[in-house]
Amino acid sequence: MRVFFSGGGTGGHLYPGLAIARALVARAPEVRPHFIGALRGIEREVLPTTEFSHTLLDLHPLYRTAPLRNWRTLTGGLSAWRTIGRLATEERPACVVGTGGYAAAAALAWGRWNGVPLVLHECDSFPGKVTRLFAPRATLVSLGFPEAEARLDVGERTGVADFGNPIVPPDTSPERRAAARARWSLHAETFTVLVVGGSQGSAALNRGVAQWCELGIPDSISLIWATGRAHYDAHAHFNSPRVRVEPYLSPIADAYAAADLAVTRAGAMTIAELCAWGIPSVLVPLPTAAQDHQAHNARTLAAAGASIHLPEREYDGAALNETVGELQRQPGVRDTMARAARVRGRPDASARIAEAIATLVLHRA
Repeated sequence: MRVFFSGGGTGGHLYPGLAIARALVARAPEVRPHFIGALRGIEREVLPTTEFSHTLLDLHPLYRTAPLRNWRTLTGGLSAWRTIGRLATEERPACVVGTGGYAAAAALAWGRWNGVPLVLHECDSFPGKVTRLFAPRATLVSLGFPEAEARLDVGERTGVADFGNPIVPPDTSPERRAAARARWSLHAETFTVLVVGGSQGSAALNRGVAQWCELGIPDSISLIWATGRAHYDAHAHFNSPRVRVEPYLSPIADAYAAADLAVTRAGAMTIAELCAWGIPSVLVPLPTAAQDHQAHNARTLAAAGASIHLPEREYDGAALNETVGELQRQPGVRDTMARAARVRGRPDASARIAEAIATLVLHRA
């Protein structure tokens, strides 16, 4: 039984699909996911390294600031439609799972036109355009943030579920934490701050941390700082026993398990991981994110009491020193934030979404 998965352009749209697909195969081994993505997206690099069959298409977003380039969007969409049709002729999919981004639109449109059930997963608190477009005709909409439902117009027969964002379930045991802190050579009492700007790193986050290092990080604080590979050489000289500078964290679980506080961007998957691990956070949203969805995510977590929202325009080394210092001095506040984060955590999201999809496709079989 084949299920189309479509979503990408960025890791925030692709990786949830991969997590759901793996959980679905574990739940229903007879299901065979097939991924449909864009040649120009991150899926071009990631999908060939996975166990899943896939098709990459010449898909493009809408070019709002350069409308004359939208001929590429139109011709790419028409070509994709024909290719998806040929794939379906080989074996009709039982459903189409869309996880967002422009790469999902073609497969979802094909599924809608041909009467194939649609399952959507929306990562962010402010739903993306693809989710908003197809939600009225979807069979199921899975939400990473419950607040997103208020911004969706769904059909009378559309199921909406607050399953959370699919991540690798964390090990939050004291033994795991002790092992992680030993791995980073951290004393049990050291206050440890994790700074990570996503898989590619963040120039703005790195600049603020560099300023903080130059101001002088207090002796009682240690940093685990993931700069991103492209930014590592410019910041490697800050590496020391208390400032551990890394180009990339893989697995990042070692850093999560060791951290007392995280300073990160406000991407949906990062927030899902922080909440599942119960880590208080300072969120610095990417100001250029589509529809300002990272700011929406940060405000949502701050309103829930799990995070401090620090806009990038207010972020620098001095602000970082002040904000982290206040939280270090107030363990009760951090404990309250950690509890609020865990309330939002959904470590079983992948399994729950997979169960809903399996129920849908096996019921129709």
